[in-house]
Amino acid sequence: MAETQHLQAHKLFSMEGKVAVVTGGGSGIGLMTAQALSANGAKVYIIGRNTEKLETASKEHEPDQGEIIPIGNIDVTKKADLEKLVKQIEENEKCIHLLVANAGVSGPKAEPDQEDAGELKDKLWQNETVEQWNETYSTDVTSVYFTTVAFLPLLQASMKPKGSGEKFSANVITTSSMSGIMRHAQGHFAYNAAKGATVHLTKLMSAEFLKAGIRVNSVAPGYFPSEMTAKSSDDRQKSDLPAEKVADKGHVPHMRGGKDEEMARTMLLLATNHYVHGQIIAVDGGVLSTVAS
Repeated sequence: MAETQHLQAHKLFSMEGKVAVVTGGGSGIGLMTAQALSANGAKVYIIGRNTEKLETASKEHEPDQGEIIPIGNIDVTKKADLEKLVKQIEENEKCIHLLVANAGVSGPKAEPDQEDAGELKDKLWQNETVEQWNETYSTDVTSVYFTTVAFLPLLQASMKPKGSGEKFSANVITTSSMSGIMRHAQGHFAYNAAKGATVHLTKLMSAEFLKAGIRVNSVAPGYFPSEMTAKSSDDRQKSDLPAEKVADKGHVPHMRGGKDEEMARTMLLLATNHYVHGQIIAVDGGVLSTVAS
């Protein structure tokens, strides 16, 4: 039974002594997550293809107590790269406590705004390719699965020897999207379909990995500043998403994008609350309250 002082926020959400891996950690939601975890004491490995961007993110956002460590030249859609990544981390760590499978791409866009079926077909047919759909699914779904599978032994090792760690203290957080829950395509059929698959994959892994003592949950973000939404980032690997650009969409009650702090609170909740399983937490400014899901 907890005493009142045990319920202080810095104790409830402490990541001190924990090791985390964040894919796509060099910008956007991945970098927000790395900052949140490391600011609360974790050693965080940020993963991606672009080494220079990762090194910039690590240098520019160095925390006071934890660490942000870049590992570049990793393509999470390739098994060989995932095996190389696990081996690199095994050389330095006996285990990891948290995997955030965050890497993703936006895929092709074709707005289905034609009433004539022939014109609708032409627009969608000409502006999207099978290859683009396959690339989107490979990055947003397939890589989430194989990244998680690759790290299962290191995650379970955080609870060994038996009894040294609480069951389900090892945790996977996937980054899905509100787009995988809503019925509005937003012109992103490939992305929304892939994120819908990520939502279901999260639930499948949550149920099937219970026997290994590993929790799996998902964050489903709305509009947050990232290279995906803003199309660029600054010299500190941060993006700007003007409130008016979000307000103009007409379906965001908050009339702005999400803040780093709001994503940080959500990630820390799932990282530290061992009693949460298989949940898809939408952090969307109320969008799913106004758009059919």
